[in-house]
Amino acid sequence: MDWLAALARQLTRFTAVVIILAAVAALIEPATFSWVKGDTQIAVLGVIMLGMGMTLGKEDYRILAQRPLDILIGALAQYTIMPLLAIAVAKVLGLSAGLTLGLVLVGTCPGGVSSNIMAFLAKGDVAFSVGMTTVSTLLAPVATPLWMMYLVGETVAMDGWAMFKFMLLVTLLPVVAGSVCNMLLHKKAWFAGVRAVMPAVAVLAFACIVGGVAAVHGGRFMESALVMLAAIAAHNIAGYVLGYYSGALFGMGVAKKRTLAIEVGVQNAGLATGLSAKFFPANAESAMATAVACVWHSVSGTVLGNLFALWDKRKAG
Repeated sequence: MDWLAALARQLTRFTAVVIILAAVAALIEPATFSWVKGDTQIAVLGVIMLGMGMTLGKEDYRILAQRPLDILIGALAQYTIMPLLAIAVAKVLGLSAGLTLGLVLVGTCPGGVSSNIMAFLAKGDVAFSVGMTTVSTLLAPVATPLWMMYLVGETVAMDGWAMFKFMLLVTLLPVVAGSVCNMLLHKKAWFAGVRAVMPAVAVLAFACIVGGVAAVHGGRFMESALVMLAAIAAHNIAGYVLGYYSGALFGMGVAKKRTLAIEVGVQNAGLATGLSAKFFPANAESAMATAVACVWHSVSGTVLGNLFALWDKRKAG
């Protein structure tokens, strides 16, 4: 099991590379990932959220209880900055309805499941990062449909109640199940081994989701590639900046500000991709935008974490 844990660490370390390779493979040979659709894609999303839940134990919930103000500030920043930024970027760049839908889906989803690793790389407050990811995920079944209805509900046909029920099933239930298993079985050696490899399973699952979208809609990517990348990059980078300075506004220290930047900027774009496929299956632009966001957020978050660490080294030197 040790070699599996070592492999899991490497896969987690090179998340962005794995996702990019899956996308390229799907573009070259769509049949490689064309099976990732419908109920299969939903099951893959559930596995990702189950893996996240398996990392949550009593200590994590104790942190939430001990630091309510930090978590409240983080949750408010997460669910105001990114949704409003998404619609603002869409209007400034004059995005099509499909690209706007995809960007808003990304913006209204909870924090990314890999953000905790990025916070660690950045020498941020990892406990704060875990707390923020947990709370934003638990709030997602309510917050995401409400924001979607408010921001794009008048221009895109959608069923907010159905999205709420779907997110309960795909996000909340697996997270709670994984967390309960962790608290009951954390002393079991076999469970510790399974938990150690789950981050790698999540990386492969994300890669499958992106590959599935690329297999189905990859031919449409070049039609709006440049404006799509510009919108995703602007949304993500502005999220980092505003997240950082929202921490400064409340007098947070350097570690917390870095964590808030990453937690606000890095979104669970894999979930956004699943929501796009489930509720807007005919919208190719939305599907591609959310899938590209998966890659971009993985790359940029890792780069930002390393840049923060490099800044510390230079200051120390």
